[in-house]
Amino acid sequence: MAGGEGGPDAGIWFDLDGTLLHLDGTYEAVLREAFGQHFEAETVDRAVEAYDFLDRFRALEPDPVRAAMGGVLRAIGAETVDASTLVETLREVEYAAMRVLAGTRETLADIDAPLGVLTNGLPAWQREKLVHHDLLHRFDAVVTSYEVGAHKPDAAPFDLARERLAADRHVMVGDDYVADVEGARAAGFEAVHAPTGIAPVRDELRELV
Repeated sequence: MAGGEGGPDAGIWFDLDGTLLHLDGTYEAVLREAFGQHFEAETVDRAVEAYDFLDRFRALEPDPVRAAMGGVLRAIGAETVDASTLVETLREVEYAAMRVLAGTRETLADIDAPLGVLTNGLPAWQREKLVHHDLLHRFDAVVTSYEVGAHKPDAAPFDLARERLAADRHVMVGDDYVADVEGARAAGFEAVHAPTGIAPVRDELRELV
């Protein structure tokens, strides 16, 4: 492993959604499939329109998925299903709609450095994605934005990541240039832009460690 007697030289952090995991299709399609398991077609349209998770998530509301589902049920006047059931259905559909791109596992195995996941998201939801896709064991640490009350590109998630993974340098790898590259550099990290997954930047990552 690179680095001197004081420990590893570099710790490598990866974004999750869009970098390690890729969604096949649109998120609206995911919502339609999830709601379609419980509502008629005309009601699905209203449910999708009422689902305001992103606004709640950006505002760092507690449990934004469940709160958004509660808003959906109020908007459509549904009484045959509860918010918890909708949350679990969405979780199952979303996880199933995501995949690990070819070369991702091999790239992670080839990096001789401590590895972490640094992601905007809810702690349990993001960790369970990693478990579902058999990726969690690859990482020494997982940091989510909800743990610090701020989303990338804010410095707070990067600061917590620096505490979670002992290394002389930290490198952020992600698909979102603003959040994962500009945010990382502003927080004192090095950064690698990976808009099409991590396999294409495998050689660059090996050189960094």
